[in-house]
Amino acid sequence: MDTDQLIRSLAADNPHRAPRVGAVLSMALLVAAPLSILIFATFFGVRADVMSAMRNPFFDMKFAVTLSLAIPAIIVSLHLSRPEALLRGWGWLLLLPVGLLAVAIGSEAMMAPAMPMTMRLVGKNSRVCMVAIPAMALPLLAGALFGLRHGAPSSPALAGALAGLVSAGLAATLYASHCTDDSPLFVATWYTLATALVTAIGAAVGSRVLRY
Repeated sequence: MDTDQLIRSLAADNPHRAPRVGAVLSMALLVAAPLSILIFATFFGVRADVMSAMRNPFFDMKFAVTLSLAIPAIIVSLHLSRPEALLRGWGWLLLLPVGLLAVAIGSEAMMAPAMPMTMRLVGKNSRVCMVAIPAMALPLLAGALFGLRHGAPSSPALAGALAGLVSAGLAATLYASHCTDDSPLFVATWYTLATALVTAIGAAVGSRVLRY
């Protein structure tokens, strides 16, 4: 019996099968989500004018941007959970929210400005944004890191950073329903800074907990 046959025989004789990373990651995020939702409901909540805000395309744009970050980040993180996987050929998925923001900023620039650029950029909720998104992201980040521990990423720091993108994207989706600043400039600035903070935390923690 050659080596390959021996490995197949041993695998066939072993009744235990490790759970798939995708299943564990999904379950971990579902377990962590109620805590993030509790933080949202307790300290933030849905904005009072949400029904009228839904008629503003830039309000809807915020959800498109945050979900276009979270979903591709999940896909790429699952790809990189394999030890032989590389980011090459997959990284472009993470540019989807950048493209959406560029289109939205260009669209807003073509309209008659409702408020000065400085006000659109700084908004009214920049400080809240920088606290809310990381606070709601931390439980999700813990869940994402737990899920990715069931894989074997060749770059633990990169995998941790992607876990940060996943959690920040999901947390930002929650926060978008509270935030009254709908300008794409505000989203591109403050949502990005908050996401970068969570991503850095994910990379730092992932470099330790995702080693194998």
